[in-house]
Amino acid sequence: MKTVTNKKAPSKTGKMENNEFHEFFVDELKDIYWAENHLVKALPKMKEAATSPELAAAFDKHTGETQTHIKTLEKVFELLGEKASAKKCDAMAGILEEANGIIEDTKRGTMIRDCGLILGAQKVEHYEIATYGGLQTLAAAMGHDDVAALLQKTLDNEKATDEALTSLAESVVNAEAVAE
Repeated sequence: MKTVTNKKAPSKTGKMENNEFHEFFVDELKDIYWAENHLVKALPKMKEAATSPELAAAFDKHTGETQTHIKTLEKVFELLGEKASAKKCDAMAGILEEANGIIEDTKRGTMIRDCGLILGAQKVEHYEIATYGGLQTLAAAMGHDDVAALLQKTLDNEKATDEALTSLAESVVNAEAVAE
């Protein structure tokens, strides 16, 4: 299969031409790479703070998934011929700071804390869904079908995590928190 490379059509694999769109895309990859690396450190703390075993298990599961997301992003960088590196993600830093505030401001062993943890975790998920959705679209626009497919898989996982958190809140946590 012949790969076309010129000013108007970026290559399907390997390093793209150095242009502003490519640089923007890579910069956003660095941002989410930072976010995932910091999230994987925050999730065990959220697990420890959780009251319900179901929520603790959800945080534990997502820690493993986040480790996979990091490896996927490293593969994306590799496919693009770029070095995997991180750039501070102010959005994720703020969301994680807010999650720490929820832990500090709620009483240990309460379902109110679990409600707060779920809300904080869903803020994380919604940020990730927005980011991976946008990145997947950009990769597709550049003709990087392999990268787009990897980003889509991560996007699908983030959506599933968000749905699982909603289900947990609706089936157990919220009603018990209201009763406290």
